[in-house]
Amino acid sequence: MAGCSSSTPNAGSSEGAKGEGNSGAAKVKVFKSHTGIGTMPTPDDPHVKYVAEKTGVQYELITTPPGSEPSEYLNLMIASDDLPDILRPIGGVEQTLIQQGGALPLDELLPEYAPNVWKSIPQEAWDIVRSASPDGKIYYVPKVFLVPERAPLIRKDWLDKVGLEMPKTGDEYVEMLKVFRDKDPNGNGKADELPTSGREFGRWMDHLFAMYGVAMWEGYPEWDIYDGKIQYAGTTDNMRDAIKFIRMLYEEKLLDNETFLNKGEVWQAKINNNLVGSWYHLPASIRDRYNAMLTQAPDAYVAAMPLPKVEGYEAFVTQKSMGEPEWMIPTTKQENAPNALKLLDFFYNSENEEFVRFGLEGEQHEVKDGRKVIIPHADNKPLALGMKNLTTVDDMNKRIEETYPDDQQQMVKDMFIVSTADARQIAGDGLPASVYEGYPDLQSHKLFQEVLTKIVIGDLPLEAYDDYVKKWNSAGGEVVTQRVQEWYEKVKK
Repeated sequence: MAGCSSSTPNAGSSEGAKGEGNSGAAKVKVFKSHTGIGTMPTPDDPHVKYVAEKTGVQYELITTPPGSEPSEYLNLMIASDDLPDILRPIGGVEQTLIQQGGALPLDELLPEYAPNVWKSIPQEAWDIVRSASPDGKIYYVPKVFLVPERAPLIRKDWLDKVGLEMPKTGDEYVEMLKVFRDKDPNGNGKADELPTSGREFGRWMDHLFAMYGVAMWEGYPEWDIYDGKIQYAGTTDNMRDAIKFIRMLYEEKLLDNETFLNKGEVWQAKINNNLVGSWYHLPASIRDRYNAMLTQAPDAYVAAMPLPKVEGYEAFVTQKSMGEPEWMIPTTKQENAPNALKLLDFFYNSENEEFVRFGLEGEQHEVKDGRKVIIPHADNKPLALGMKNLTTVDDMNKRIEETYPDDQQQMVKDMFIVSTADARQIAGDGLPASVYEGYPDLQSHKLFQEVLTKIVIGDLPLEAYDDYVKKWNSAGGEVVTQRVQEWYEKVKK
C-alpha cells in the first residue's frame, strides 16, 4: 500500500504521476475489495494502457491483502490518512467519512467531469443519496440496479425427475423438499441430496424468509413497511413465523444441517456438485456454476422459483434498486478528483460499452464463430478493470446475450422474468448507515444472527425470539427506529 496517498498535483498534470507503461497519464488509485480471481494489473497491462490512451488517466487498482477483513482494512487506511483517489466504501465507512468531513461533495464536479455518470443515474437515486447526508449534498455515486439481482433458484431437472410441478404454496414447497430428500433426484444412488441450503449466520437463504413477507438482503434483515410504519424486519411477527418455519425444515433435515457452518465456498461447491435442490442467488452470475453442474449432470437445468404463497403473508423478493454507495472521493484527494471522475465517466460512457463488457481481444475475450466470448478468469491472468454499476433491463438482456452460450440464454432470461414478477423495492432502499451510529451490534445484525441460529438448531425455544425483540429495542433499537422513520419521511417528501 506504500504511496497510496500520492496524487497528481493538479487535474490533468502528469508530473509525479507517470506510470511505466503510460507516459504522460495522470495516476488514479482505485480501491475495491472482493476483486475476484486474477492478478493485479500493472501499468504495462494492455487493459490499463487502453484506458489511459482514451482518458489520459492511468487506472491503478488497489485492494485488500489476502486474508484481511475489507472493512477493517479500509478503516485502517482512513485512520492513517493513506487513502486512494477514489474508493468503493464498505460496511458504512461512507458515513464515517461524511460525518468527519472526509468525503468530497460531488454536486458540481459530476456534471463537469463525469457527465455520463450524471445523466445515466436516475434523479430518484440522486435524491436518495442527498437524503443520506446531513447537508443534503452528494457525497457518493450510487449503485443503480433496475432489475432484481437475486432470486430463489431451483433444479428444474430434479422436479421433472420426481414428477412434480413448481410448488405454489408453502405446503407444496415442503412436500417437494421431502421428495428431494428421499427420492434421489440427482440419480447417484446415495441419500446425499440437500433439499435446500444456506450459509453461516443464516445468510443466502432469503427465499425461506421471503415467503413470510420478510425483507432480507443476503441474510440481513432490512427495513420495510410493517403495520403501516417502516420497521426493522428482524423484529417483526413475520420474522418470528419465518424462523419457526425454518426450524421445522432443519428438524426434518429439509434444510442442510450444515447451513450454519457453511462458508461461502463450501456452500457454492455443494450447489455446483449437484447436491442442492433449492437455493437463493444471482441469476446473472450462474454461468460458471451451471457449467460445473453440467460436468456431472448433463441434463441439469436451473429455473427461478416463483415464491410459494403462505396464507396470511405477502411473499416478495427484496429489491434494492438504488442508493447503495458505490464510489466516493476523499477530501484529501480533491486535487486529483477531476481525473478520478474522468476515469469513472469512461466506464459509464455508452460509446465504451463494448469494451466495458468484453475488454480486449486475447486478454479478456476471444472471437469464436464471429462472436466475442469471455475468457474465464484465472489466477494467472490480470483482473479486468471496471467501475460501472448501473444495470437496466436492456443492459441485463445484452449482458446475457453477449456473455452466455445460445443454449443458456433463454434459461437465464426466464429467471429474471420470474424474479421480476415477485420483486418489490423495499421502503428502506438507500437507508444511510448513519442511522446505526453508536449501535454497532445492531448495524452488524449480531443479535439477530445469534437468536436465529440458536432457535433454528434447537439450542433455544421459539419463545426466545420475544426476549430478543425486547433486548434489541432496549439495546438501541428504539433510537435507531426513530432515526429511520425520520429519514423515511424526508425521502417521501
